Amino acid sequence: MSTLTIQNLHVAVEGTPILKGVDLEIKQGEIHALMGPNGSGKSTLAYAIVGHPKYEITDGSVEIDGVDLLELDPNERARNGLFLAFQYPVTIPGVKVADFLRHAVSNVRNPDRKEGEELISMKLFRTELREHMKAMGMDAGFARRYLNEGFSGGEKKRMEILQLAMLKPKFAILDETDSGLDTDAVKVVSEGIARLSGPDMGVLIITHHDRLLEYNTPQFTHVILGGRIVETGGHELAIELHNEGYTKVRERHPEAAAEQQKVEKKEKEVVAVS
Repeated sequence: MSTLTIQNLHVAVEGTPILKGVDLEIKQGEIHALMGPNGSGKSTLAYAIVGHPKYEITDGSVEIDGVDLLELDPNERARNGLFLAFQYPVTIPGVKVADFLRHAVSNVRNPDRKEGEELISMKLFRTELREHMKAMGMDAGFARRYLNEGFSGGEKKRMEILQLAMLKPKFAILDETDSGLDTDAVKVVSEGIARLSGPDMGVLIITHHDRLLEYNTPQFTHVILGGRIVETGGHELAIELHNEGYTKVRERHPEAAAEQQKVEKKEKEVVAVS
């Protein structure tokens, strides 16, 4: 069983500290929820882990089974079993869904593969792709479309879950996958995640709401405030946050709340200027 270990992680964006000592451990087979108000550092944690160049690691470590991910390029982190479903998936005109997925699957399943070397067999790839698309209620023509070009919000998120199904990572980070979706789309995406979850995959669901968690009950819920994880509990904590918000959390952790307030004040000033 593999373990994703994050210790004392500090991250800055354009010189501004965002994460200020995050500790988190996720094992394969576990479902974790990460919740917190806007600006608390949820998405920063996700992007920093996978290696987005905008996010500067100033201290701490991120490892999978002792392998230092921070020393690896983003593609190498993926080959070591890391996956991120984006809150805002990017569009890649001219690249078909099937072509994108076949190259991604070939690179992840064969870590030693060099550019130009043979891809996964077309027969095996098509069989797996059709199986997963059918399970998600996706039309076969979806695979011939250009990646996210003209996709609705729900189609983009289904595409993320389709990638998850094909890549079979050790650890999946889902950054507000329910963002901007209607009730029906949330149900489809949630059921897709639940179908793929199991003993071989650890899941970190980053969310503001409890909708995804209705279908994917977390064993652990973490609250991030002011760049630090200040509380950890079970599913009942997620329900409490969904029903009552973060007022009580702020009261219990005044120092983190003060840091969070600085971020929120700065955001308001930026909006006022623009």
